[in-house]
Amino acid sequence: MRSDRFIFSLALAAFLTGPAQALDGGVESLRETSKAFASVARAVSPSVVFIQVEGQGAAMGEAPLGAPFGEEFPFGEEFFRRFFGDRFPGGPSGPQPEAPSEPRVMGQGSGFVFTAQKGLLADKTYIMTNNHVVEGAQKIRVTFQDGRELEAEVTGRDPQSDVAVIELKSGGLPALTMADSSQLEVGEWVVAIGNPFGLSHTLTVGVVSATGRTSLGINDYEDFIQTDAAINPGNSGGPLVNLDGEVVGMNTAIFSRSGGYMGVGFAIPINLANAIANQLIERGEVTRGYLGIVIQPLTADLAESFGMSQGEGILIAQVSDDSPAAKAGLRQGDVIVAYRGEPVSDVGNFRNRVALTTPGTSQDLTIVREGERQTLQVTIGTLTPDAFASAAPAQTSDELGLTVQTLTPQLAEQFGGQPGEGVLVTEVKPGSIAATAGIEPGTLILQVNRQWVKNVGDFQNAVKAGRKTGRVLFLVRKEGMQRFVVLSW
Repeated sequence: MRSDRFIFSLALAAFLTGPAQALDGGVESLRETSKAFASVARAVSPSVVFIQVEGQGAAMGEAPLGAPFGEEFPFGEEFFRRFFGDRFPGGPSGPQPEAPSEPRVMGQGSGFVFTAQKGLLADKTYIMTNNHVVEGAQKIRVTFQDGRELEAEVTGRDPQSDVAVIELKSGGLPALTMADSSQLEVGEWVVAIGNPFGLSHTLTVGVVSATGRTSLGINDYEDFIQTDAAINPGNSGGPLVNLDGEVVGMNTAIFSRSGGYMGVGFAIPINLANAIANQLIERGEVTRGYLGIVIQPLTADLAESFGMSQGEGILIAQVSDDSPAAKAGLRQGDVIVAYRGEPVSDVGNFRNRVALTTPGTSQDLTIVREGERQTLQVTIGTLTPDAFASAAPAQTSDELGLTVQTLTPQLAEQFGGQPGEGVLVTEVKPGSIAATAGIEPGTLILQVNRQWVKNVGDFQNAVKAGRKTGRVLFLVRKEGMQRFVVLSW
């Protein structure tokens, strides 16, 4: 009996100490994770800067301090808010205050010191940030964690990717190490460091929620990392780093209904941002590769029609005359399945890869044409503003329920227009506002709110302005007949 009691006592002791040991082990694991985040903060924070800018109201853009950010593609009533302090793109409705005669603080953001391809300099330091942080700035002041304040000037800006570089006339400042963002995986821990709401060197932690986010309507060139690390106004231009303290992205935008953090933030992959930044340093501008094609996703219906699997390549909808693509023998209806030996499945990603290819170089492009796979050699051209407008991909206006395309020479001949005279409606969603108004595919939209539109960019800007009133006035033409149409929502 006494022996049984002894065994029971041992069993009870094991039962009581087992959970305690497990608890201690769990807490210890959390302590190690906490130390990892603290280590990242210590290593990265000295290279992160708080950016404040001054400039005339007119030079800095139309939106004044505190202006709400309007709706953007593709989420309808929910919108993207960039976070340059309190200054947001897309001005508010109602009267605008007059620009002051003297420069004043317009906004704030973040940035970080990085090592350019030319290496560390003794007399100069480069800082990477967002274009929308410093656009129109007349005076830039950066503050380091240790309290040092230095004047900076713009080295170069690229609005299409929203990347900018500013420089300090001071060398030897700590620079962050760049990671290979192409190796980033969903689920990895990431840390965002910046200055939300002007609160210097704030650290937030999360995971990579998704990679390769394109067609969001934020920038012309997109390949975003999505993260749930808390990002707020003022974080713009700050680094997104891994647990080794290496930069994987630059924080750029959030998806929000309220303007504050809602769990969805976007960062430009550092491979893309770094390539753009080094071009800005070397040449002061960005030179992009150009093919001269209009491309579109290979949807399930299109894939079936072309004898392909959905997601297996992208479809060429149009080839511009005398373009690099035309000279290489590419045709409308070809399906691009690989570029430079790597698979192609996403329109935005392919567009970025071509844009970052050095003009004048010859590259392999693999296509499927009428069921036959073949590889063509294409010499990449240089993208000019005119070429960019003519080859711009179709854009969808969700609230109106239609998709438009810039009117190129081929489309103009087919639909009875002139290049640069309106945009072509290529798709109308059944039951949408556009469908109810009688707009059909093949319709040319010549004016939006009495303003002539020449390309997709003009159309986007005009419709965006109309969101303030909830209505737009179109002048359209179909089969030679013109009429005005009002669309309200």
